[in-house]
Amino acid sequence: MLLVAEIPSFIKTIAIILLVYFGLRFLAKLAWPYIVRYITKKAGQKMENAFKGFQQQTQQYGQSQKEPTRDVPKKSSKVVGEYVDYEEID
Repeated sequence: MLLVAEIPSFIKTIAIILLVYFGLRFLAKLAWPYIVRYITKKAGQKMENAFKGFQQQTQQYGQSQKEPTRDVPKKSSKVVGEYVDYEEID
């Protein structure tokens, strides 16, 4: 008689476990797009903050250092010497 009483409680336990499992799966499918959107938004904010910090560092560096001129250097018209091509001897 003890065996008969345990079978319904075992089936009830299995049913509760399956109900919780499928319920969590269903909720996860509903919540997944919001979770992904939240994660991507946070990652985008971190990248934006890192880029702003980099821009501020480069601006501070540019202000503290004398910026080089952007002119193309003029070629010298002096003839220094003749080009000699060297070959290695085995």
